[in-house]
Amino acid sequence: MHEEHVTVGKEIQRRTGKTFYLATRFLPKRVRDPTHILYGFFRIADEVVDDADGVPPADQAARLETLRAQALGEEPTDDPVLIAFNGLREEYGIADVEINEFIDAMKSDIHTDRYETYADLEAYMRGSAAAVGVMMTDIMEPDDPDAALPHAIKLGEAFQLTNFLRDVREDIIERERIYLPLETLRDHGVTEAEVGAFEMSDGFANAMATEMRRAEALYREGVAGIRYLPADCQLPVLLAAVLYAEHHALIRSVGYDVLTNEPSLSTRRKLWCVAKTRWHWHWNRDPEAVFRRVSAVPFGEGATNHGHGPRPDESVPTR
Repeated sequence: MHEEHVTVGKEIQRRTGKTFYLATRFLPKRVRDPTHILYGFFRIADEVVDDADGVPPADQAARLETLRAQALGEEPTDDPVLIAFNGLREEYGIADVEINEFIDAMKSDIHTDRYETYADLEAYMRGSAAAVGVMMTDIMEPDDPDAALPHAIKLGEAFQLTNFLRDVREDIIERERIYLPLETLRDHGVTEAEVGAFEMSDGFANAMATEMRRAEALYREGVAGIRYLPADCQLPVLLAAVLYAEHHALIRSVGYDVLTNEPSLSTRRKLWCVAKTRWHWHWNRDPEAVFRRVSAVPFGEGATNHGHGPRPDESVPTR
């Protein structure tokens, strides 16, 4: 893994994954550089289907199969990110099954734009989010990976579910996809057509609240495993969790209306999340305790958080 390879991956992450990029900056260099490469690989594969306007499905599938072979070291490549990814795969023992799970999930996006149940969506996230969590854990090299991995998987799923909840409008406009389980929508009297037409309703707000509670349960499970990570990786992962979960406060502040709004954290708000998390971390190195104190995720039955103080630009979703 050469510096020029890292630079390419870093630029991809800085441009397309600003929230995760901010947390990545706090990782030690031994993990930060591989993270840039991993993110670059994930994004290259993701863009095959997300930026495929006018590209026939068969061509998208063929490109992903080529990426699979190159990522597994079965075919040569001149792409700097893939070259570096191959080095990571060998150095950290990234399992072929995780690469295959990830590519399979990207391939499913070619033809799948709706998910009937949460179980269906969860199966998709096994490749698109859980595999990412596994690979990130591999490069962090915890002392007890068996203890860390289940929580890393849950945290990866939490991040992705937050993205789905935040990006409902964008996913419809740009990709004609709905990641909210249709079963959840029906349970609250919402039709697929109403969502596609951006018709906000109390039923849709309730459906969003249901899926947000599911995501928040995943955050609580995921954060519980941060203590199993190396000491120099715990704060950055905690920061990522706090930053992603902060979108939930934005979504609540607009009454769950992500059909006419596109909630996005302002730079000011991100930096405030980082500052308060680091301040509490200075006094208490328990990831769960700090997350409970500063995050937008409630703890306890019917609980709301009261320890984080006022949020800057609380009611203004900015893009």
